[in-house]
Amino acid sequence: MAQINKPDEYFNTKLWTGDDTTSRAISGVGFQPDLTWIKGRSLSVSHLLQDAVRGTGGSYTLKSDATAGDGTNTQGNVSAFSADGFTVAEGSDVDHTRAVNNGSETYVSWNWLGANGTASNTDGSITSTVSANTTNGFSIVSYTGNNTAGATVGHGLSQEPDVMIFKNRSDGTTSWCVYHSAKGTSGTGRLNTTDSFGDTTFITTTPSSSVFTLTNATIVNGSGNNMIAYCFAEKKGFSKFGSYTGNGNADGTFIYTGFKPAWVMLKRTDASGERWNIKDNKRNGFNQTDPVLTAEADFAERDDAQLDLLSSGFKIRTSAVSTNASGGTYIYMAFAESPLVGTNNIPATAR
Repeated sequence: MAQINKPDEYFNTKLWTGDDTTSRAISGVGFQPDLTWIKGRSLSVSHLLQDAVRGTGGSYTLKSDATAGDGTNTQGNVSAFSADGFTVAEGSDVDHTRAVNNGSETYVSWNWLGANGTASNTDGSITSTVSANTTNGFSIVSYTGNNTAGATVGHGLSQEPDVMIFKNRSDGTTSWCVYHSAKGTSGTGRLNTTDSFGDTTFITTTPSSSVFTLTNATIVNGSGNNMIAYCFAEKKGFSKFGSYTGNGNADGTFIYTGFKPAWVMLKRTDASGERWNIKDNKRNGFNQTDPVLTAEADFAERDDAQLDLLSSGFKIRTSAVSTNASGGTYIYMAFAESPLVGTNNIPATAR
């Protein structure tokens, strides 16, 4: 498998401070993103996810911390994607820039590169529209549910996805659904809750190199409902998706990824009440990596020294049950800042 030597050409974190303007270009991402995930760091406000397949503007906003469907984040939106970033714009709410650009508030965005375009995919029994990048193993998949168990949808990655995150865009009462290869078909999670990965699964067949298979559940396959899926396949030097077992000690587990992580999301799967913790390499830029945000909540950023980002992975630095309960089972998603050693002979170093 070829190694990606410049991960920031496919994933990057961008920070800014709000200035309360109604439309503002955010540059410095380094590429034209196809998925942008924005969170206000210094204030309590919903997460904003926007992608180039669904579209830009206020009609196509989603919140990872809510069951709400398309267009319900009215406190700002991504109005356009550009060659080096994106533009944020005011929403229709009275707090019209709160989610993206409130004056003096701080913000973070996590950005992924897809195909910078879409294609129709007929590999499955349901035709999908995809923006698929087979180099970095990321695709955005839009399809219309048919409430048929065993229906298949093409994802465009040419290899089996390790993580798939689904949202029913039409039904504002259904949770996000998360499939992770470390759990497989034994259970799925919900991105907008602190629930454990339950016995119920909505993906009963391991995805193939071309399609994923659905049940007839509304959460992934509502009849006539517009659906979106973010699919990730592991790529050497860029992404790693796995699990670990906690040891209940502040000198916690080391998780080898083969690269210095730029972004890590962790979730305990065997107990409820534990959050989807997100760390990145930009919000304080040194170890211990204190600032944490949680995908299922609108909380402001808090300091919680959970882990160190190291040259070849990350190490847990707490005995807290959210990341390191003795015998606890955890899944993670990680994306690279730099590979351990690339063909450009630039070694990764810990901070």
